[in-house]
Amino acid sequence: MPETPDPVVPQLEGEAIRARNRRNLWLGLALAGFVLLVMVMTFIRLNTAAGISDRM
Repeated sequence: MPETPDPVVPQLEGEAIRARNRRNLWLGLALAGFVLLVMVMTFIRLNTAAGISDRM
C-alpha cells in the first residue's frame, strides 16, 4: 500500500502573521464582549427575580 505524503504546511510571512494576529485579537474581544453581555444579563435576571419564590 503506497504511503500518502504529509501535506506541506505553508510558512507564513510578515503581513500574513500580522493579519492573523489582528483576526485573533478581534475574535478574542468579541468573545470577551459576549461573555460580559451574558454575565450582565444573568445578574440582571437574578436581581429582578429575587422575590419569585414568594409568588410560587
